[in-house]
Amino acid sequence: MSPPETRRAFLQIHVCVALWGFTAILGKLISLRALPLVWWRMLFVVAVLACVPRVWRGLRAMPMRLIAAYSGIGALVALHWLTFYGSIKLSNASVGATCIALGTVFTAMAEPWLAKTRFQPRDFLLGVAVLPGVALVVGGIPHGMRAGVAVGTLSAIFVALFGSLNKRLVEHGDALTVTAIELGAGVLTLTLLSPLMAMAAPGEALTLALPSLRDTGLLLLLSIGCTLVPYALSLVALRHMSAFAAQLAVNLEPVYAIVLAILLLGEQRELSLAFYGGVAIILGAVLAYPLLHRLRRIEHPEMLAASESKGMVD
Repeated sequence: MSPPETRRAFLQIHVCVALWGFTAILGKLISLRALPLVWWRMLFVVAVLACVPRVWRGLRAMPMRLIAAYSGIGALVALHWLTFYGSIKLSNASVGATCIALGTVFTAMAEPWLAKTRFQPRDFLLGVAVLPGVALVVGGIPHGMRAGVAVGTLSAIFVALFGSLNKRLVEHGDALTVTAIELGAGVLTLTLLSPLMAMAAPGEALTLALPSLRDTGLLLLLSIGCTLVPYALSLVALRHMSAFAAQLAVNLEPVYAIVLAILLLGEQRELSLAFYGGVAIILGAVLAYPLLHRLRRIEHPEMLAASESKGMVD
């Protein structure tokens, strides 16, 4: 892969991360509980994509086995978003977004197994380097918010699983078609899950009633600006970078989310200096990755040339 393609992929993923930074804020502002919030978010995206002829052409050309694989990934996406917004509702936007940083550790372990790539000790060590930051984050929040950290950790596991699987299959389908399949499967997953959720937490049950006018406007913004556009763009970027590199870039999402939470929600009153110290460690790991990647290219030019000739470079 040529350096221009690499740079373009990193630029695309950082645009996605900037847009995803608003998802935690919107999730906090929307009055719906986690399950109906995610259900409406995914349904709005699928409804828009159903109006795009290119999506239907891609769907007709795709084998059923591949559709089933993307549908399974979509179920994981739905569970990720469900636990992500559950974490936000149990804590706050800053904490929920920061927990996603754990995805780097899980992705470093899951990607070689699921995407059939070579295990990279450097990636694993960078993922582990994030853990002290997460520990500081947990220590810097009120005790009552720690359930949100546990649910957020589960969300990070799901993001590692679906990110690695998408990396494995991303070359086999059009980005918009894949987005429609995965989010459509996510809607179905949450619909089937709703009765179980209703028994555990009655407030989580889905209803046919439309959200309030305010929530509908926020959901549309969340669905189109912060879901459809970045989700499809991230699939395009994933063709030219590893799932780990993409997930490490996503660790910048808490930075955007925290700044927005301070400006819009005043969450700095709920968090200590330890929390922000943890975020600084996470940010350091994100910035270290491209530097180490560049040094590796310089130190091993012969390996780079051989990898490029075989199409093996992230």
